[in-house]
Amino acid sequence: MLNPTAMPLSLYIHIPWCVKKCPYCDFNSHESRTQIDFAGYVDALLSDLSTQLAWVQGRQIQSIFIGGGTPSLLPIAQYAVLFDGIRQQLRLDHHCEITMEANPATIEHAPFADYLAVGINRLSLGVQSFAPDKLAALGRIHNPQQAITAIQNAQAAGFGKLNVDLMHGLPTQSVAEALADLQQAMDLGVAHLSWYQLTIEPNTVFYRNTPVLPDDEVLSDIFEQGAKLLQQNGFVQYEVSAWSKQGDFQPSQHNLNYWQFGDYLAIGAGAHGKVSTADGIYRFSKSRLPKDYLINQSPIGWQAISNDDLPFEFMMNALRLKEGVPKDDWHERTGQDWAVIEPTLQALQQRGLIDLSGKTIKCSEQGFLFLNHVLQQFLAET
Repeated sequence: MLNPTAMPLSLYIHIPWCVKKCPYCDFNSHESRTQIDFAGYVDALLSDLSTQLAWVQGRQIQSIFIGGGTPSLLPIAQYAVLFDGIRQQLRLDHHCEITMEANPATIEHAPFADYLAVGINRLSLGVQSFAPDKLAALGRIHNPQQAITAIQNAQAAGFGKLNVDLMHGLPTQSVAEALADLQQAMDLGVAHLSWYQLTIEPNTVFYRNTPVLPDDEVLSDIFEQGAKLLQQNGFVQYEVSAWSKQGDFQPSQHNLNYWQFGDYLAIGAGAHGKVSTADGIYRFSKSRLPKDYLINQSPIGWQAISNDDLPFEFMMNALRLKEGVPKDDWHERTGQDWAVIEPTLQALQQRGLIDLSGKTIKCSEQGFLFLNHVLQQFLAET
């Protein structure tokens, strides 16, 4: 029997606007070509939140993540209104981690100390690269010095938790160039990196006009040598694309809740949520277009996760973590018996792809390299 009150609960907030849409971006983002009604949008966010309170079920909020778009475009005065309204409706855990994504260009954010003042205690800076030609190829509007200055200013403002996004496998990128990006971030004292490969997604400019990308051999060398460089500098990989300094280990609490199959409310245009009730687990989303969302914040795409799909849904998240998840999480987060997944797990263990020797479910080193294949074994037969 599923007990939702024992499950951690987070909140995702989507701010859908950006100064310029990047050619690789498939997120729900919209260029801010006209004056934006930020006050009206914050009102809509708080109204949206009020309709989801029944799903809280007495729980405190463990983390909040503000994604985009470019969330730092929302004026600081509106963030003060937003967080005042959130605190009136929800109880935040004393250690609630509140992350905001921001871009390095100064026109895209307020002074970083202002964000700390309203309660945001973690920043995620979308640097992507420190090389001017790579930033130009990616359509980014900041330059390398702005990226360096943004990191330094965030640190000086007092952000003890700071993530930097870096991409690899960029157009014409060499191994040396990829390693230089990592080295620059580490030289700046960054303790958490999201380091992920550029992928070409449908409905993007890059999908219609694909640039010249490194071949598979170069991509493999970039990852192997990049991982080695990070490890030599005291970083540990705790998830597919997440690395944290071991001496200052600060994994993203919000992302951990995703990967551990926790619940999360979702407000904002195009936001996606997951909630558990006594009768099942549900996913939902909101209207993608800001103009539609301002009029109607009702959930769309409301869908129960079927029992047949739960093994894949759970493992798709849990096995991204290098150390996996406790075995007890399967029953606690899905309400399903261990017997449902045991045959598949044992078959994968016999092939050396899954490690069940301790109290966790996790991929072996070999299994982690072939994660997609491992996950396919949990797909429901059709």
